[in-house]
Amino acid sequence: MSDIGDWFRSIPFITRYWFAAAIAVPFIGKLGLVDFRNLMLFPELVFSRFQLWRPVTASLYFPITPNTGFLYLVNLYFLYHYSSRLETGAFDGRPADYVFMLLFNWICIVITGLLMDMRLLMIPMIMSVLYVWAQFNKEMIVSFWFGTRFKAHYLPWVILVFNFIIGGSFVNELTGNLVGHLYFFLMFKYPMDLGGRCFLSTPEFLYRFFPNTRGGVTGFGVPPPRRPVPQEPAAGGGGRRHNWGQGFRLGGE
Repeated sequence: MSDIGDWFRSIPFITRYWFAAAIAVPFIGKLGLVDFRNLMLFPELVFSRFQLWRPVTASLYFPITPNTGFLYLVNLYFLYHYSSRLETGAFDGRPADYVFMLLFNWICIVITGLLMDMRLLMIPMIMSVLYVWAQFNKEMIVSFWFGTRFKAHYLPWVILVFNFIIGGSFVNELTGNLVGHLYFFLMFKYPMDLGGRCFLSTPEFLYRFFPNTRGGVTGFGVPPPRRPVPQEPAAGGGGRRHNWGQGFRLGGE
């Protein structure tokens, strides 16, 4: 148990609590401690009965059944893996900026969910973060099932097809990809690459709650770095298990 505790404490701060909530809320519904229907998004109950917790719980809840359990575990892995990489990579030392990204994506996904009568928002939220990671690392070579390899830029769309095959829908994944694209375009692509107006900036109050852990400059002042294409170690050595979308840099671990 101490090993599990050490591993859990090693997860970056924001990802750690999101990951824990994404486990706790589905199991609360699974065990019947709360009626699972109270955890889902019903627009009429949000607006007519002011059940304002639903947009939050719907972003964390996922039904765990024999038919959905595998899909839940795969997306839980995506949450842990790509949120951790973003928090310790592009957003390293800038927790307020990362929280703002999550809030922006969440608000957009909730609005979309209310308009499209979506009940569950967990997958769109995870996919929006994965999409942003893929944009920061678009030239990285990643590996997927059956030894397939491609640039990270294509990963969100490969996962969309993958989840469609095992889950039977692609609306959730598409929503997450589009929201992630909207954030990245407004925060980075449009103002930095295209010289347009900056429409998004992290509110100052978030810096008071989540101060930078290093350096003295808040926000992002430079565009995402252009990285050379890394090469991945040849597949088949060392009995490596499946790496769902995990990329490896030349000379890395």
